[in-house]
Amino acid sequence: MNAHCERVIGTIRREALDHILITGESHARHVLKTYEDHYNRHRPHQARDQLLPEAQQHPTAVHDLDTHRLHRTRILGGLINEYRYVA
Repeated sequence: MNAHCERVIGTIRREALDHILITGESHARHVLKTYEDHYNRHRPHQARDQLLPEAQQHPTAVHDLDTHRLHRTRILGGLINEYRYVA
């Protein structure tokens, strides 16, 4: 179990905490909660064959880029970006 905890802590440090200056406990809680939401809802996971945690199957490939536009959502001030297709 220790290896799993170390891996998660390392991921949090590399992807979020190494790039943000934490100014207090409430700021740290906000950053960690925001990253937790991103990690558990939007970030693809290698163990799931790069699927999102809530996805059941791979999305279909988009060949006509004129009909599908990408929408970017900035997380933690642009440190993390989430992308989605919009109609």
